[in-house]
Amino acid sequence: MAYKDIEQYDAQTTAELQKHYSEILRLLGEDPGREGLLKTPERVARSMQFFTKGYNESGEEILKQAMFKEEYRQMVLVKDIELYSMCEHHMLPFYGKAHVAYIPDGYITGLSKIARVVETYARRLQVQERLTVQIRDCIQQTLNPLGVAVVIEAAHMCMQMRGVSKQHSVTTTSAFTGVFLKDMRTRSEFLRLIGLDS
Repeated sequence: MAYKDIEQYDAQTTAELQKHYSEILRLLGEDPGREGLLKTPERVARSMQFFTKGYNESGEEILKQAMFKEEYRQMVLVKDIELYSMCEHHMLPFYGKAHVAYIPDGYITGLSKIARVVETYARRLQVQERLTVQIRDCIQQTLNPLGVAVVIEAAHMCMQMRGVSKQHSVTTTSAFTGVFLKDMRTRSEFLRLIGLDS
């Protein structure tokens, strides 16, 4: 599954989604035929395809496009990667930042590819816990480094807009492999660099 950074929409999928969103508006008590809503079902259909475009992308292929042999064996850290995803329970956004590090063992990848891997898995219906592990596993299985560390800090609209309505809560998840699990000094260095360890 080749990676393409192109915003594209399937015409049949758009048409099907459009019908459903029109019916949703009607069921909510709105008039899908009124001026302000005439184009809304189509816009939402396209938006949802963009929000879930990660289903048509492969994190492994993204990394393989820029894999280089290199003897560097120190930590490579890309931090504060913005992410926007959709909670699969309420289909409301959660958003925040990811910090991703790995220690190469013969291969490195382009730095932007790390951010693209985060984007690929974030652009699916998700839970933060699974998203964290998917990013970790993709890098570990593709680059086979000495270790991978992933931390995600995110705010969830399902907690802010509904339910408990807690505006300032942030959820932090982490996932580690290799030396980040076995060597506390390496893990502490990572946490210190991302500002989670004093």
